[in-house]
Amino acid sequence: MSGNDAHVLELDPVAAAWIEETIAELDLRQRVAQLVFPWIPGGAISERSDEFARIRRWIEREEVGGLIVSRGQASEFAPMLNRLQLLASVPLLIVSDLETGPGMRLTGGTDMPPAMAFGAAGDEDLAYEAGRVTAVEARSVGIHMTLGPILDVNSNPLNPIINTRSFGEQGAAVGRLASAWIRGARDGGLQTVGKHFPGHGATELDSHDHLPTIKADLEQLNGIELVPFRAAVGSGLHGILVGHIAVPAIAGPTAPPASLSPDVVTGLLREQLGFDGLVFTDALNMGAIVNNYTVEEAAILALRAGVDVLLQPPDHGDVIDAIVDAVRSGRLDRQRVDEAVRRVLTAKAAASLHDGISVQALGWSAPASHEAVARRISGAGITLARDRARLVPIGPDVHRILQISYSSAGRRFVTGALNASLADSQREIETTQVGERTPAGEYQRLRERAKLADLVIVSASLVPRQSQGPLDLRGGISEFVEGVVAEGIPVLVISFGSPYLLDYFPSVDSYLLGWSGDRQAQRAIADALLGRSPIRGRLPVSLPPHHTVGDGIDRSEAQGAGTP
Repeated sequence: MSGNDAHVLELDPVAAAWIEETIAELDLRQRVAQLVFPWIPGGAISERSDEFARIRRWIEREEVGGLIVSRGQASEFAPMLNRLQLLASVPLLIVSDLETGPGMRLTGGTDMPPAMAFGAAGDEDLAYEAGRVTAVEARSVGIHMTLGPILDVNSNPLNPIINTRSFGEQGAAVGRLASAWIRGARDGGLQTVGKHFPGHGATELDSHDHLPTIKADLEQLNGIELVPFRAAVGSGLHGILVGHIAVPAIAGPTAPPASLSPDVVTGLLREQLGFDGLVFTDALNMGAIVNNYTVEEAAILALRAGVDVLLQPPDHGDVIDAIVDAVRSGRLDRQRVDEAVRRVLTAKAAASLHDGISVQALGWSAPASHEAVARRISGAGITLARDRARLVPIGPDVHRILQISYSSAGRRFVTGALNASLADSQREIETTQVGERTPAGEYQRLRERAKLADLVIVSASLVPRQSQGPLDLRGGISEFVEGVVAEGIPVLVISFGSPYLLDYFPSVDSYLLGWSGDRQAQRAIADALLGRSPIRGRLPVSLPPHHTVGDGIDRSEAQGAGTP
């Protein structure tokens, strides 16, 4: 199987017969309900709680087709999902967002770096392994499908919601790495749903709050934004999530969200890209939808556009009723509903749900080999964008280090793993934290401390988060760093998130990227700083006007300085 046929699921005769028998048994309302996937928490739910009663009603009375599951203890997932499956007349398709690995939702699961770390490493084998590890852990607790990988090309540095979630700014590279991740997930038994079609990376607004617009013309869409989607479809992608993004180049100057647009879903995705897999809306409780439509109207428009699954619509019963009424009134073709139901049931059969619904995961824990994969990826992605003062690895003449960690308001960024590793190197480490509300007097004190240090390390983490807005570095940290650099004090800036952090410290001599602030990334950075491991990453995005795609300085183990 190759090309755009790679996503077509091959089912055995038993599975195919189950699909047809199930469809025949469902009345119109039950068929519509199969297209609705509500959100539920991932933790243990008491059967006496209002939460359980509400979910039970969705499954038993409304007969929804699937659930999207949020965060919870990994050991609690399987028992909870097994219990919910027993309530369903048709097995539930369980979906979760695992774009940074199982640990993103499973407490106790393996955390993976964000996609941009893979872009920096440029290693398809590592991307494949990450997909496979994610699949093994997800399936072991009862998850059948993930909303990933991210196929957006981060072509706009001002994008507030994609950033490090993307593999990079070059469509071909994004497609190559995403395809490897998809193959790994598929080999581990997990179905994949690429997002956010036709591309969220060139936008300047967050669709959780507003309706973004892709300003690209058809040439840019075909040459950049759509490239990863074409590659992923050819690699066996099971589904595609359509974003709440206006695309005037496709749908005209008054373009609706892509998720509600026949021009985008049917015309572009189905007909031009030849995709016949499962199509999801993005969550229907997002601002781009609820600020402009009723949820019932949005659901009807999405189905008319060619979407199959309605993700997280508020008031599920009202949505189902509205769709049924639209079919009976002739506003929505019943054949369109049947087509969508068949795709949903095909995905369920591909997950072997016609054979059984329970999983066994007592005493579940992530294998050590999976953590080793995450460590390898963290290390491989470390990128030294510049090192004019030759500060990396840390030389034997560096005895006193001032390590300053920046965190934005409401977000705690702890560099304990980095600090502990540096302290183990028998150097004198002074650590402190600053933020956007740090007073000027504290920065003055730090300037005096910096004069006594052999090296100042400034670590910061700016990462995209829902409804956060632009990734801004606020407060006096930028002026502090530029002032210290002007005094000739060696300063190394480490970004544990957005690569564009360099804009705030344009004069700094050394700039290192770790992509994530988790413990694995901090330990990998420490090993690189101490010369225990090589640095070979390359920038997967440009940092105008400072650096271009592909920039990066190699540092091998042989250049390590060891302890002072």
